[in-house]
Amino acid sequence: MLNLDTSIEFLKGIGSERAKIIRNILGISTVEDLLTFYPLRYLDKSKIYLIKNLSEDLPDVQLKGRITELQEISSGKIKRLSGKFQDESGTMDLVWFRYSKWMKEQIPINKELFIFGKVTLFNNTFSMAHPEIEIEEKKEAETRLKPIYSSSEKLLKWNLNQKFFQQTLKNLMAEMPNLINENLPSYLIDDLKLMSRQAAYFNIHFPKNLEHFEAAERRLKFEEAFFFQLSYGLKKQYHKTNSIGNPMPKVGENFNTFYKEYLPFELTGAQKKVLKEIKKDLAKPIQMNRLLQGDVGSGKTMVALLAMLLVLDNGFQSCLMAPTEILAQQHFNVISELLKETGITVKLLTGSTKKATRKIIHDDLLSGELSILIGTHAVLEDIVQFKNLGLAIIDEQHRFGVAQRAKLWAKNKIPPHILIMTATPIPRTLAMSFYSDLEVSVIDEMPIGRKEIITAHRREKDRAFVYNFCKDEIKKGRQIYFVYPLIEESETLDYKNLMEGFERISEYFPNPDFNTTMLHGKMKPAEKDAAMQYFAVGNANLMVATTVIEVGVNVPNASVMVIESAERFGLSQLHQLRGRVGRGAEQSYCILMTTDKLTNESRKRIKTMCETNDGFKISEVDMELRGPGDILGTQQSGVVDFKKLDLINDGKIIKASKDIVEKILKKDPQLNEASHISLKNFYVKQYKAKNKWGKIS
Repeated sequence: MLNLDTSIEFLKGIGSERAKIIRNILGISTVEDLLTFYPLRYLDKSKIYLIKNLSEDLPDVQLKGRITELQEISSGKIKRLSGKFQDESGTMDLVWFRYSKWMKEQIPINKELFIFGKVTLFNNTFSMAHPEIEIEEKKEAETRLKPIYSSSEKLLKWNLNQKFFQQTLKNLMAEMPNLINENLPSYLIDDLKLMSRQAAYFNIHFPKNLEHFEAAERRLKFEEAFFFQLSYGLKKQYHKTNSIGNPMPKVGENFNTFYKEYLPFELTGAQKKVLKEIKKDLAKPIQMNRLLQGDVGSGKTMVALLAMLLVLDNGFQSCLMAPTEILAQQHFNVISELLKETGITVKLLTGSTKKATRKIIHDDLLSGELSILIGTHAVLEDIVQFKNLGLAIIDEQHRFGVAQRAKLWAKNKIPPHILIMTATPIPRTLAMSFYSDLEVSVIDEMPIGRKEIITAHRREKDRAFVYNFCKDEIKKGRQIYFVYPLIEESETLDYKNLMEGFERISEYFPNPDFNTTMLHGKMKPAEKDAAMQYFAVGNANLMVATTVIEVGVNVPNASVMVIESAERFGLSQLHQLRGRVGRGAEQSYCILMTTDKLTNESRKRIKTMCETNDGFKISEVDMELRGPGDILGTQQSGVVDFKKLDLINDGKIIKASKDIVEKILKKDPQLNEASHISLKNFYVKQYKAKNKWGKIS
């Protein structure tokens, strides 16, 4: 008897040779793989078109008439078969680029028949290549929509065509009662008015009509979302009950003194709300696992510092890890400046920290003398040991691998509390999906007094106008960034563009009235820091740079950013770059320079940037353009292969499944109730490799 794990070679009409081809091309090995090999689209063969009503934008169409002539046409060694098809309204061409003598003899001339396929328009005449042909008296009445599956030249060579897949899946449908069991509780199916699981599989392959297809698709999408959320919900539940953390309930002198005396500005409502959530987490004997999302410049560093002071008041150390030296240096400068009157020690540890300084840092960490360490990957080295690490903050976690993060957890007997910060807003549906095991905090308002950055799109013909505008801003005492793209494949070319840009700008903004400095990836860390410092203190009016300034540069006096070849940047990168200006009280501007010819995608990116400063709105458009895999990065994008669920368009289904999973786990954490047994059994079988049930229950 067949089951879901049966190899497809044992199915009627397949065998070992065909099974190998199907496995190599489509990745289908088992009966279950074949059942989830969903159609790309469906053909409605109940409708018959007339030639006079055809248009190029139609899907595959069916026509009724006669083939009136057939001839072989040779062009050198290449032959094709050409025919004329006629119905009551007109004539069209038929063509076969691949055919055999046998096939040619089978094509009936001047006989009533049906042809089926995709039409194209050439020289004002419609034609159809490789039509399906059915003779009228042999044609069965089509009552269902016909599935069309993904195909390729290689499959067709082996005669693995649409008819083959349709017939193989039709045979499987007869086995459905033995193959597919219900995996959702009956109360849930009733409440949500979902189709049964067996009916969903049948109607996704052979829907009676559009309504049946939509109901089947809704059921399968919900199921994917539900079990995905269940795996994260169980993970979160396991974390809450098994991940011990050091409780830190005390709000003491360090926090209170800083808050009352040294806080340079009033916290925003959003910062206060997030701080309250962190305080609550730290007070529990469970390891905090929180994601802090906030747009560029929303004040995440201040929240991180206040969290570190809470930890210090409870007798523990903190570390903040950033992905680059520039960003680590930036955090160090900001935090040590804020703490300079408090007597609290902060040190910086990066790859370029000198040996003697490292030794002091290592000793001070072990003795507990050093309360706050800021650094890069250097913090992860085995030699770096803490006396009692209580909080680990990771900035831009997508740049760190899982193994690297695990090293940080191991720096204390009881793992430190974890706060992950990101300035790359995560689209809502991604946050609800791939970060479901984290508590999520969002800083969704900007510090008081910040003016919204004005973004404008300009082309090459506007260059003189843009340069004059920059001159006017410099006369007001402001500073300007000119940013050039850096695409790794053409590093030499990009470097050349940057140098040419630098020369052009130096020419237009000559010494001694103007001073231009440069920053790029080929410079040594010390040179980068010196160039940045030179600009930050106001020695230069203009900085020509590559995207190294995307993160970690804070120059409040820089009010204009000109992004050259802006069409070569991704949306999130453009948004990150724009966040480098607008850090002071003055009105700031971001000018996107592009060529005249833009692709539709580039046009949409530029338009989005000009219309909104909201990072979350931008991230939604970015996901629409690039897809979720690219946004999550390689580490996350391979986590799950949704067959039906679409993270871009199925937000409602994801939200509903998340809410339902939370309710179920609250009521029945171990899924031991009778109504949940089938659900639990399915989960254990499907996800045993991905998320160990033993570890969860």
